[in-house]
Amino acid sequence: MAVPRILIVGGGYVGMYTALRLQRRLHRGEAQITVADNDSYMTYQPFLPEAAAGSIEARHVVVPLRRVLRSCEILSGRVTSVRLADRKAEVKPHEGPDLTLDYDYLVLAPGSVSRLLPIPGLAESGIGFKTVEEAIHLRNHVLGRMDVAASTADDDIRRRALTFVFVGGGFAGVEAIAELEDMATHASRYFRGIHRDDMRWILVEATDRILPEVGPDMGRWTARQLSERGVEVKMGTLLKSAEGCHIVLDDGDEFDTDTLVWTAGVKPNPIVRAGDLPLDEKGRVKATPFLRIEGTDFAFTGGDAAAVPDLTRPGQLCPPNAQHAVRQARRLADNLLATLRGRELKPYRHQSAGSVASLGLYKGVAQIYGREVRGYPAWFMHRTYHLVRMPTLNKKSRILADWTLGLFFPREIVSLGAVQNPREEFTLAARM
Repeated sequence: MAVPRILIVGGGYVGMYTALRLQRRLHRGEAQITVADNDSYMTYQPFLPEAAAGSIEARHVVVPLRRVLRSCEILSGRVTSVRLADRKAEVKPHEGPDLTLDYDYLVLAPGSVSRLLPIPGLAESGIGFKTVEEAIHLRNHVLGRMDVAASTADDDIRRRALTFVFVGGGFAGVEAIAELEDMATHASRYFRGIHRDDMRWILVEATDRILPEVGPDMGRWTARQLSERGVEVKMGTLLKSAEGCHIVLDDGDEFDTDTLVWTAGVKPNPIVRAGDLPLDEKGRVKATPFLRIEGTDFAFTGGDAAAVPDLTRPGQLCPPNAQHAVRQARRLADNLLATLRGRELKPYRHQSAGSVASLGLYKGVAQIYGREVRGYPAWFMHRTYHLVRMPTLNKKSRILADWTLGLFFPREIVSLGAVQNPREEFTLAARM
């Protein structure tokens, strides 16, 4: 008798944690687990701002799937289609012919991608902030622009290089601009002729408040804190154009910049539209309270791409955050095992504990079980909570070592921008 195959699409929070739990609880020969994702590692996204700021080594915020999922088959490639009717999925490896995978049970957790708007110049000029590659690039880019500004006598080039624009006032945008502004302020003391006042940091948010996840009062407090640090917080403002990196805002402000970071929302991974999956009006996969895909008894889903009912708030859906994703993975794995063994399933229910955000070194904001926390205590809670949630003792130890060393030694201010074009020097040498 053939061993059933469990296909897990996506190696993020839900995918990796589900596979890890199944790996630990499946009996020998009970099922085969296949994990398919474009990357062979899971990125712990809450630590991306600190990785971009240099407080954490970027390699320490990713977990290699092959190391933690040793009993699973790992396929690196892009899943191009998932079909429920015939239980097949199409995978395009990075090299070689496409693969067709048959499966008996499915876990669909492809996550989300940046949601771009049809703004002229955005696709050509902007950069997202969802991957470790983007975090590394942004750190190198900011320090590289400071190098440019310190090495030119042209005021226009200098002004453009030292203007940094972030669009989107949610967690990603606020944490990114806060951490990078903090890093750049520290770095400026080593750049002759560059002072904090020479830099312009701008946060653009379309709604009338930032950080809605921590409540209106803490959002206003955060806006004041950023403003006191010299960050221009433009709420109720839209980006109209970014052609040629010339920024046009609907409040009449226009200026040039070399740095445009887009963090204004996400959307489900496009893979959910390639197949016969049931979708809601926002393109998310419809899920039951048991984390099954609607209309099936063999397919499960969770995370950013899933519309999971929030049983603690009737009529609403679970927000797409790491807190829910990790807990959904645990329930999803247990319900899949229950299905495999003919046992009763349990619904997913989790009362949100709150939200925490870092605003730079020793600065933070949080709302925990309705209580508002700010400043150093919130920053400490942010680090502690996410350190506990970081997978593997190896990564926990490395991150803790990074933080400990940061108490005694200053941040690195080296821009390794050449990693973006590693063959450039070699190519130039060949022409000489």
